Amino acid sequence: MSAEQQKQQGFVFTGWHMLAIMVLFFGTIISVNVTMAWNAVTSWSGLVVPNTYVASQQFNGKAAAAKARAASGIIGKLEVKNDIARYEISHPERGAIDTDSVTLHFRRPVGEKQNFDMELQKAETGVFSGQHDIPGGHWIVEAIAMKDGKVIVHEGERIAVAGDVQ
Repeated sequence: MSAEQQKQQGFVFTGWHMLAIMVLFFGTIISVNVTMAWNAVTSWSGLVVPNTYVASQQFNGKAAAAKARAASGIIGKLEVKNDIARYEISHPERGAIDTDSVTLHFRRPVGEKQNFDMELQKAETGVFSGQHDIPGGHWIVEAIAMKDGKVIVHEGERIAVAGDVQ
């Protein structure tokens, strides 16, 4: 081939060009997948519900009920030390609030194996406590306080308990 023919031919697509395109294409896909998987694992607790469709249908009603409870101003305070759980129910202006019962639902952020519920005993007005072996690690504690058959406090809190994680 003469120099004149080479100039007329122009760009030639070779196997190296194809390799570069394939590496860039699949490298982009793989890096996006790894990034999204990492974000999914590190950003969401992975709470388990029996039926996700039913849970999604109930969301708006539960959100409206939570707003109404928040507007009442009644708050709860959870304290966990060793194997003792203590829950106080109060109002910033009225002080301790009398309730009939308090139940704590301890849930692991992922999995159901160690989950348990505690029915607390009334110690005094607005103060409930109970004892249960609480393994170390992260927990999501859902507290439900009832008065005359109605929920007056329903809140969740993520806590970390010192000790060995099983």
